[in-house]
Amino acid sequence: MRRLVIRPGAIGDLIVSLPAIECLAADWLEVWTAPHNVPLVRFAAQVRAIPSTGLDLLGVTEPPAGLIEALRNFDSIVSWYGANRPQFRETVSALGLPFIFLPALPDDGAELHATDFYLQQVRGIAACPSDGIPRIECAVEPADYAVIHPFSASPRKNWPLEKYRALAEKLQRAMPVQWCAGEDDPPLPDAVRINDLYELACWLARARLYIGNDSGITHLAAAVRTPVLALFGPTDPAVWAPRGPHVRVGRWG
Repeated sequence: MRRLVIRPGAIGDLIVSLPAIECLAADWLEVWTAPHNVPLVRFAAQVRAIPSTGLDLLGVTEPPAGLIEALRNFDSIVSWYGANRPQFRETVSALGLPFIFLPALPDDGAELHATDFYLQQVRGIAACPSDGIPRIECAVEPADYAVIHPFSASPRKNWPLEKYRALAEKLQRAMPVQWCAGEDDPPLPDAVRINDLYELACWLARARLYIGNDSGITHLAAAVRTPVLALFGPTDPAVWAPRGPHVRVGRWG
């Protein structure tokens, strides 16, 4: 069987759905995802950035040559993309393409962890045992430093920077502290900025400890099995906390 999985979204959205995507393994598994997430999908036969395929034009304007033929080559297309776009769904249905659409986000007020939510969705498509822990493998040697990433996609989820600075000052008595920031994060002097997410994952995998907010990078650190302290404010850790044997969650606010 040739299967395509289409998974848009931010870094954390991809990572919490990795166990579900792995459950969809087939003779040929291809994954289309957000451009920045492409390096993180290590188990598929092929991974493509959604904009490079022209998929976002389907149902809007004339799709690029070869897209429909490429989609017809799959026996199964499991898509978290387009679930809320009626015109897109109507277009692929009219073309007779084998799409299965899945809701991209848990409902508000959901009590089920996001990873279990995605696993529950795909178990109706492919039976597969999973412990529900996202994993990204990095073959690296451990190093002696802690990492602090004080940002996230939403300022309201960020523990105050001055509190991170006070924490870093205390932590430096035990080990060196490295600050981490993404290309879109605010200025932060001396912060390590690694744009390739797999390279960033492997740098995080070397750390003795990671501390950060409810963010995609915090999920990334947990997925490479670095000990993580995740600091949650307004979001619900019962749904969105990173998973792993070395994860601890703190609440603030």
